[in-house]
Amino acid sequence: MARPYWSGNVQISLVAFGVSLYVATESKGQISFHQISRRTGERIRHQKVLESAAESKEATTAVENDEIVKGYEYSKGKYVIIEPSELENLRIPSKHTIAVSQFVDVADLHPEYIEKPYFVTPENDMSAEAFNVVREALVKTGKAAIGKVSFSGRENIIALVPAGADSPGMVAYTLRYQYELRNRADYFRDIKQPAIDPDSLELAETLIARMSAKLDIDKFEDGYETAVKSLVEAKVNNMPVPIDEAPQQRPSNVVSLMDALRKSVGSDTRSGKKPPKSVKEAASKGIGIVKTPAKSAKRKSA
Repeated sequence: MARPYWSGNVQISLVAFGVSLYVATESKGQISFHQISRRTGERIRHQKVLESAAESKEATTAVENDEIVKGYEYSKGKYVIIEPSELENLRIPSKHTIAVSQFVDVADLHPEYIEKPYFVTPENDMSAEAFNVVREALVKTGKAAIGKVSFSGRENIIALVPAGADSPGMVAYTLRYQYELRNRADYFRDIKQPAIDPDSLELAETLIARMSAKLDIDKFEDGYETAVKSLVEAKVNNMPVPIDEAPQQRPSNVVSLMDALRKSVGSDTRSGKKPPKSVKEAASKGIGIVKTPAKSAKRKSA
């Protein structure tokens, strides 16, 4: 198993136990590009040089990595040098302990706040009992533990949640600070809110019920990477380069929302049974179709 990304304690009031956090994601893309000179076909290399040499366009040697330190610009062109050891020795309690400050409903962890997942395990066998008790309590209450942890050059808000009712582990999500999110009202305030037709709403609910299924993430693949592979293969083998097809033009005749919903529902014929008369009946049977829309259509055409 990989080495922990972070190890320390979880502190909940007077209860403390050790945990290890492991990065839950990895990049598995098989296509990567290098920067190449169009003129010579050679690969471009980047060097770190002094700013004064770059501005004067004079030939200079690259600055070695052991010469490079962090610097904070406290006024124009003036920097204070920060040594790596000084950053490592910053006094931040959350470097070693996730102090849980509150519990929230898991439903309150809105997707826009979630940044990156980590797998959480007990640090050792001695921590397993407290770890399991807290995990089970979170499962039964539907809560997430909120605290802060310091790594990656910042102090992160973190949420601890059970990895699932049938899983012995937990998952931690780093959360974005409020100031990192743009104001949603700036984007949503001008959305028009016309009256919702009840028949259209029922059709939409039926369509959702018909297309609902348990998420199987394995069936999704990166279409962009597949297309790039085809492009590379074609160029390597001197074959015609595949190009994007022109998008289909929108039909000139305007189709109403009601007609589009009816056709969408009608095109999904997964069940050979006679369609139920209502969405509620459809949901209870795991299938769905709307009531015969003839009366609705006649009423609208009158």
